[in-house]
Amino acid sequence: MLDVLCLSDFEAHAKRRLPRPLFGYIAGASETNASLGHNRRSYRRYGFRPRVLTDVSRRSQRRSLLGTEYAAPFGISPMGISALMAYRGDLVLAQAAQAAQIPMIMSGSSLIRLEEVAAAAPTAWFQAYLPGEPDRIDALVDRVAAAGFGTLVLTVDTATLANRENNIRAGFSTPLRPSLRLAWEGVSHPVWTVGTFLRTLVRHGVPHFENSYATRGAPIIAQSVMRDFGKRDHLSWDHLKRIRARWSGHLVVKGIIRADDALAAVECGTDGIVVSNHGGRQLDGSMSPLDALPSVAEALRGRAAVMIDGGILRGTDVLKALALGADFVFVGRPFLYAASAFGRRGVNRAIFLLKEEIHRDMALLGINDLAELDESFLWRADQPAFPE
Repeated sequence: MLDVLCLSDFEAHAKRRLPRPLFGYIAGASETNASLGHNRRSYRRYGFRPRVLTDVSRRSQRRSLLGTEYAAPFGISPMGISALMAYRGDLVLAQAAQAAQIPMIMSGSSLIRLEEVAAAAPTAWFQAYLPGEPDRIDALVDRVAAAGFGTLVLTVDTATLANRENNIRAGFSTPLRPSLRLAWEGVSHPVWTVGTFLRTLVRHGVPHFENSYATRGAPIIAQSVMRDFGKRDHLSWDHLKRIRARWSGHLVVKGIIRADDALAAVECGTDGIVVSNHGGRQLDGSMSPLDALPSVAEALRGRAAVMIDGGILRGTDVLKALALGADFVFVGRPFLYAASAFGRRGVNRAIFLLKEEIHRDMALLGINDLAELDESFLWRADQPAFPE
């Protein structure tokens, strides 16, 4: 990893190691990739107004979130089928995060049982896609609680399946369908085939979607697998209230862009909000989380923790989000690229690089504590640097 100097560098390594359909699944978004582009461009619209001659020798990036103090202000976002990209991917991500004292959110569309991850990394959070029926919702919530998770994250921007044209073009499908093209991808990527795919088959059998319901889901090659990702277009705030009444731990809602939705979630008893457009993977052309963040933070005024994900690649991105009102940020694709290319060592390296950037950038910005950040440290690139 000598040539890996920042989070973006992991992508090229993952692209070489992974079969094209799997890399395409991670890298792609929906339809024209407009939302994905918005996410990254939004950070480039902001610059800094650093202060100087400030003693920054005592700086610390430790951050409290939902009653827990973490070693850095960032965590790992939930990412589905991680165990198909890296051997035991969810465990790799969760254990690396726990060792580094940062949070990791396990995806509901994962291929490893949530109980196994909770036992190996007790500080991990669990993200759920709600089943359609109330009794199945109750059963899933009870299963997550019984496993020992302290924080439940509900993703709410998936009323229906998105139009993932990029997946089709890359050759990825759900269920996975054997084909000559897929066979060639396996032959031409032997490191992944032997180190991840065959190793998984030999030791654990055909991967299943383990955590969509309270019971085991379908295998990734089954024709019935799409039933695990059925429509959720009837879900409403009443379902969130039902979960709040049943779940005694921290409750976080992920996938909110509008301030009025954030307020509605808090009225239902939510402890935290993740401002997110699903990494650009749902509604194409949706507003970037960073552009939505100030209005959400202003509306909530500390009534719930405000988190954000999407488009974050640098320590400077983290600091921009915090200055605009976020309490914490989450990063997805770069950590999965790191796990895919280098396993646990890669995730360790990615965490180290981002922490080092934040530590350095705090000094250059002239702050010792992240609580010092506010909009006075920023300027919009499309506005005068010194507004009257």
